[in-house]
Amino acid sequence: QDHLVESGGDSVRPGGSLRLSCAASGESYRRSCVGWFRQVDGKEREAIALINRPAFATLYSSDAIKARFTISQDNVKNVVYLQMNSLKPEDTAMYYCAAKPTPCSMRLDEYGAWGQGTRVTVSS
Repeated sequence: QDHLVESGGDSVRPGGSLRLSCAASGESYRRSCVGWFRQVDGKEREAIALINRPAFATLYSSDAIKARFTISQDNVKNVVYLQMNSLKPEDTAMYYCAAKPTPCSMRLDEYGAWGQGTRVTVSS
């Protein structure tokens, strides 16, 4: 399985932006569905954005997320990004990336390779 490493989490003020990165060294990562998930303290982890890397197809959990977040990939660096704009306090969470063979799915139990997470805190 690919070893995934997230980075980019930070503390920002409401309205700010962050870009999270998910890197992996395995070549199978290029052919995977990669998802960004988040877990608010005390709540269940949820899928927020997915990308079918071979197809360059993206999927978001809601229109509200799609309006502020963008998932993308850099095939040269073999990295998947999550650009988050107009951040709100309710976006405060631990953010994880995970990979699975295509097709993509919002079901967390289908993802076998997970990173350790990166924390995002949105507070004034």
